[in-house]
Amino acid sequence: MPALFELPLLVTADDIDPLGHVNNIQYVKWMQTAALAHSAAQGWPHDEYVRLGAGWVVRSHTIEYLQPAYEGDEVVVVTWVADMKKVTSLRRYHIERRRPRDDGRGLAVSLLARAATDWAFVDYTSKLPRRIAPEVSRCFEIVPHDTPPQP
Repeated sequence: MPALFELPLLVTADDIDPLGHVNNIQYVKWMQTAALAHSAAQGWPHDEYVRLGAGWVVRSHTIEYLQPAYEGDEVVVVTWVADMKKVTSLRRYHIERRRPRDDGRGLAVSLLARAATDWAFVDYTSKLPRRIAPEVSRCFEIVPHDTPPQP
């Protein structure tokens, strides 16, 4: 069960806004995609939440943009679960650009954005918050850091 999940992406022309860099809304889409992919990798794809009759809805997103991303950039969304309470969970993200170093020794990593999503666990029928099911919570390792630990 990986505590950190990485979603590699390639910035395409469709991601770019009129200013020539990645549109802000694209970062939210990347965050959502990474969260869903991490959940699926932990054994909780969308269909399993439907079977359970409950799942996650977003309460809030926060994003701190640090550097722009451009078409052709290789971007990685790193995400992890920072806490899990009775009915909410905080998920953090680092969105990074990774490029080969000029000297050919490894990758140069630039932090493009730091972000977080506060999720609430809700019953799909009543639409009301419900206690996070133990079978869900035990599938996610909590990494209570603002910055992902280094391997």
